[in-house]
Amino acid sequence: MKFFNIKGKILDLSTPKVMGILNITEDSFFDGGKYLTKENILGKTGQMIEEGASIIDVGAQSSRPGAQAISRIIEKERLLNCITIIKQKFPEIIISVDTYHSEIAEICVRNGADMINDISSGELDKKMFDTVVKLNVPYIMMHMQGTPRIMQIKPQYKDVTIDILYFFKQKIQKLNKRGFQQIIIDPGFGFGKTMIHNYQLLNNLEQFQALGYALLIGTSRKSMIYKLLDKNVNDSLNGTSVTNTIALYHGASILRVHDVKEAMECIKIVNFAKSCI
Repeated sequence: MKFFNIKGKILDLSTPKVMGILNITEDSFFDGGKYLTKENILGKTGQMIEEGASIIDVGAQSSRPGAQAISRIIEKERLLNCITIIKQKFPEIIISVDTYHSEIAEICVRNGADMINDISSGELDKKMFDTVVKLNVPYIMMHMQGTPRIMQIKPQYKDVTIDILYFFKQKIQKLNKRGFQQIIIDPGFGFGKTMIHNYQLLNNLEQFQALGYALLIGTSRKSMIYKLLDKNVNDSLNGTSVTNTIALYHGASILRVHDVKEAMECIKIVNFAKSCI
């Protein structure tokens, strides 16, 4: 499925798109604390839109390894404030709300958000599937082993690709039985995976196309890049472009990134290269 209905507008993923990350958190692994004011939110959003982002993904709850959860009240207030700020200035931009709480997802969609990005695929809130079916907005479901606090403590799989494919098949079946089709798949790089698991998934992304749904990839500036290169997060942009390029060749429909301009360049080059075959 490559075409999504967003409140009457069509999101066309037949060609890859970029989702720009806007973390309104204090402790995200790369940009925590940078976008807490109205001025900074608008500045970063405007920059990402100008550089080519089709979607802005807004998150108020850090999901970095070891992250401690904030209260739902704080998360909801931050998200609603940010969504209002963005929609007033950029009414046409698609906003994805990054939350695993169903009641927060619902109130955000009813107040301007267009998509739901759930890092737990309904595992952390069993009411999430009820919510997405009721709202009928695009739903990004990501695979995560465990929770952000413990997910990187010895993650194990029989076969990481097969195990995650099975996980998604089960989730898709549950949603399809209820008539819901607006699904986007995210394998969850860095969420309960070792470095080897991450690169095995990157090599096997084409297998996820058999599920029949668009594929979102989020490797941006993650430790799978900077630890492999023996660098730090600030020096991981080039490595991010490499993993984005690999993902595009293996069927990625959305690149979720901190650096929009460079991701758009990856898409332009890969699209042109493919057209020359």
